[in-house]
Amino acid sequence: MIRAVLIDLSGTLHIENQAVPGAADALKKLLQTNLTVKFVTNTTKESQRFLHDRLTNLGFIVKKENIYSSLAAARSLIVKQNLKPMLLLSPEALEDFEGLSYPPHEEPNAVVIGLAPSEFNYERLNDAFRCLLKGAQLIAIHAGKYYKRKDGLALGPGCFVKGLEYSAQCVATVVGKPNKTFFYSALNNIKPEEAIMIGDDVTDDVEGAMNAGMKGYLVQTGKYQPGDENKITTPPDAVVPSFVEAVEKILKQVTV
Repeated sequence: MIRAVLIDLSGTLHIENQAVPGAADALKKLLQTNLTVKFVTNTTKESQRFLHDRLTNLGFIVKKENIYSSLAAARSLIVKQNLKPMLLLSPEALEDFEGLSYPPHEEPNAVVIGLAPSEFNYERLNDAFRCLLKGAQLIAIHAGKYYKRKDGLALGPGCFVKGLEYSAQCVATVVGKPNKTFFYSALNNIKPEEAIMIGDDVTDDVEGAMNAGMKGYLVQTGKYQPGDENKITTPPDAVVPSFVEAVEKILKQVTV
């Protein structure tokens, strides 16, 4: 039985400000079923509000509360552990962390890193490195290798996370996909075996979901590269050209 579908955003539904052809109509059909539909994303450049506005402007029917991002998971972790972090985040993402940064007169006890090109310069990374040497905790909102932009593939935050781990001799806590807890939180009370994850990242989306007990559908859009499906030990449950075909496959398995 399928009760829930988790959907990646960037590379699966859209690439920057361009929707994947047919994706908006396919999502509309999926929302007409009795399935629980959630949007799970490692996007760290934009707040939940930015993401919702982008998707709405592209013609997608999305409720803001159904967007579960790694930013939200990181915020929950910071609040739970009462951390005062240095935030290596893009300006568009900072609104999700209002009031959580360390006070000017105190030392940060955590470094939180997301996809933040404006922050990835030597001085800023060196500041983070020094905080880690003093015992601050390293929190990676995710550690993606790369993502798809309209001008091609671009570096994700993973290499900067690994660089800080190497230099400071520490291990980052990764809160987003492929962390099992991230998937379980998005599913809430739905059993993993009753859910399908659709995404363009064969490791973070598909393998991560499968390791959590879900089915994983890999779409050949976004960051997908030919042969990605062969890079994981257990093959994806489905490899489809795009989100459109993924939805068609799901609709054949459910009663509308």
